Amino acid sequence: MTYLLIVIPFALATAAVALATARLPRFGHRMRASAYGALALCILTAVFDNLMIAAGLFTYPEHHISGIRIGLAPIEDFAYPVCAAFAVPAVLTLLAPRKERV
Repeated sequence: MTYLLIVIPFALATAAVALATARLPRFGHRMRASAYGALALCILTAVFDNLMIAAGLFTYPEHHISGIRIGLAPIEDFAYPVCAAFAVPAVLTLLAPRKERV
């Protein structure tokens, strides 16, 4: 199994949860804030994944990754912070009491 196949369910769940908040107030604001958060998390992922891979803390078998890399980090590693940046605010919005969703 490749890392891309592992990421797909997380990406689909993230999309579903984020779209479930589309009709709630401040959706655009949440998406913008999530995009900024995702950008920051991707920058941190790029820096620290590259440092950890360069230090030899872990490696990725070539047959499990797409081959696209940012430095030493495979592109699939960036899906998790992006999913987190969009899914966490969406889940918190859905779990908030209705009167606090404004």
